Amino acid sequence: MSSVGLLFTIFLFLVILGSPIAIALGASTFATLMIFTDISPIEVSAMMFEKVEHYSLMAIPMFILAGNLLSKGSAASRIIEFAKSIVGHLPGGLPISAIFASIIFAAVSGSSPATVVAIGSIMFGAIMEAGYPKKYAVGTIATAGSLGILIPPSIVMIVYGVTAEVSIGKLFMAGVVPGIMLGTMMMVVTYVGAVRLGFKKTKPQPMKVRLEKMKDATWGLMTIVIVIGGIYGGIFTPTEAAAVAAVWALFVSLVIYRDIKIKDLYATILDSAKTSAMIMFIIANAMLFAHFLTIENIPQMITQSLIDANVDKYMFLLLVNILLIIAGSFMEPSAIIMIMVPLLLPVAVALGIDPIHFGIVLTVNMELGMVSPPVGLNLFVTSGLTGMSIKDVIVATLPWTLTILVGLIIVTYIPAVSLWLPNIMFAG
Repeated sequence: MSSVGLLFTIFLFLVILGSPIAIALGASTFATLMIFTDISPIEVSAMMFEKVEHYSLMAIPMFILAGNLLSKGSAASRIIEFAKSIVGHLPGGLPISAIFASIIFAAVSGSSPATVVAIGSIMFGAIMEAGYPKKYAVGTIATAGSLGILIPPSIVMIVYGVTAEVSIGKLFMAGVVPGIMLGTMMMVVTYVGAVRLGFKKTKPQPMKVRLEKMKDATWGLMTIVIVIGGIYGGIFTPTEAAAVAAVWALFVSLVIYRDIKIKDLYATILDSAKTSAMIMFIIANAMLFAHFLTIENIPQMITQSLIDANVDKYMFLLLVNILLIIAGSFMEPSAIIMIMVPLLLPVAVALGIDPIHFGIVLTVNMELGMVSPPVGLNLFVTSGLTGMSIKDVIVATLPWTLTILVGLIIVTYIPAVSLWLPNIMFAG
């Protein structure tokens, strides 16, 4: 058996046994290196540490900390009240508000599960009390939360930027329009569904109340302005923006809103550290796995075989989407990015696909994977939050999952949706 054959055999065997994806990646690569190379175990360990010694990856724990500080405080509830004041009077106003709030909170936390928990824990009961079917409430919350990995700041985009060696700032800007587009599409589907259920439009809140709600949420919303404005204005890099966001979230939670006490910080920081360690461990093992594939010239072989087969970029993108939808149903987004990008990006570039556009296509696929069975993370988070079975959650999310799929097709085959904003903002 060849080295690559052994690598994938061990990897698939461990995955079937139910091993954590990071362990499966690391163990399969370690065993293959031990059998087919003269590298010592100490060198493999050193290689893993070297792979995560990347300046841009420092942004991940900072954004996680910022999101945790704001989600554990009252920022989420203030954002929800602001969203309700804007769209709450429409048919389907409360679930539409949940989606609108998810879009905003995604831009604050950068995390999909965090968005589901922060918005869902408040909005699920409220939507039910307003008379909406339970499945309707569950479907909107689970799928809207997936926007957390598309709207900047996004941890998945940081991982892609590091792996593909492209500008994380451009990736952040490229996610804005697709994120707003998908969020709007979800709200339209929600509106149409509510009208069919017989819900009527109610009296909108006065402008004075809307302004008060916006003022109340301003300190949390300023996180978006600081991160996006700071990067675009050249004031700081995405990594520096993450550190500033964490400090700002700490200031807002402790001093402005005063909803987190000093005694609560240890638990919040520890929780953030655990999440960061998990992600970094996955990245380290996935990078080692991808490194082995690279030294075996697998990306070059795939590129050449596809070119020889006269596969054009449209067919290639279709194949990539199918592959990633399947992978996203079984694996964690960061691991998929680390494994697939070294294999697929050289082919994409050879076919004339912009790496930034390709990154957004991958990210939307990861978003779809968050709500795809059997192991979509948002499905489990929502199930735990609402008490519904995984099967019922899957059925409930179907209309909005199909909406994301339509959005994926648009983003895939209309590159301008992703590239228009970064091309304007980074022109020259």
